[in-house]
Amino acid sequence: MNADYCAIHNRLAKFANSFDLKDWDGLCACLAPSVYTDYSDLRGTPPEQMSNRRYADLRRIALQDLKTHHISGNIEIEIEADTAKAKVSTMIYRQDAEGTILHTHCLYEFGLQKMAAAWYIDAIVQKVFWSDGSSAIHRGIVR
Repeated sequence: MNADYCAIHNRLAKFANSFDLKDWDGLCACLAPSVYTDYSDLRGTPPEQMSNRRYADLRRIALQDLKTHHISGNIEIEIEADTAKAKVSTMIYRQDAEGTILHTHCLYEFGLQKMAAAWYIDAIVQKVFWSDGSSAIHRGIVR
């Protein structure tokens, strides 16, 4: 595996681990200055372009009070010059203080770009296969 594949794999791992560690600055650092997002499958919100800081702040507001654990595998990475695409199969476990759960089985489709010799995520699309539990515990879901 070459250095770019390893760097992208590490960037995707840091992205997921940042949620679970509540490392919102670390999450922001994984992202390009502007990021396209599409969480319409889970959240019911339209796709949008936003700053990396806004993305991190929205996740902090929605998830700060939940325990989360993102487990990823089946990673496919395609690199073309200074851009890349990655598909990552993910299981997201969530639990609130009362023990209520919301677990989501999904596939992330990431776009990445190489800037100043480092890879940054510039697109995030989440395709939900199914969820178990109560969406009421997740502040980011439109009801």
